[in-house]
Amino acid sequence: MVLLRQEIGDVLREQRQQQSRTLREVSAAARVSLGYLSEVERGQKEASSELLASICGALDLPLSRVLRQVSEKAADAERLESALTALRRVPARASLVNAA
Repeated sequence: MVLLRQEIGDVLREQRQQQSRTLREVSAAARVSLGYLSEVERGQKEASSELLASICGALDLPLSRVLRQVSEKAADAERLESALTALRRVPARASLVNAA
């Protein structure tokens, strides 16, 4: 199952690292505790819309860009889950056909 908080955290971490910024720098700019930002990035805490907007502002990223990236990652994860589920079902169907 895709968890949005994990996908959001992954995107925020990737963006921060691409900017070569530390958690400390971003947390200070976003006015959020370093520990809380770390938990958001690790997908352990659900960021409120206000907090997410503040973090995006600190990273100088439009919120829409972050949400678009999260949406793309969630869609990829859903496609992968669907493919894996389909693969797991193939042997069961094959054995039913062979039994007939």
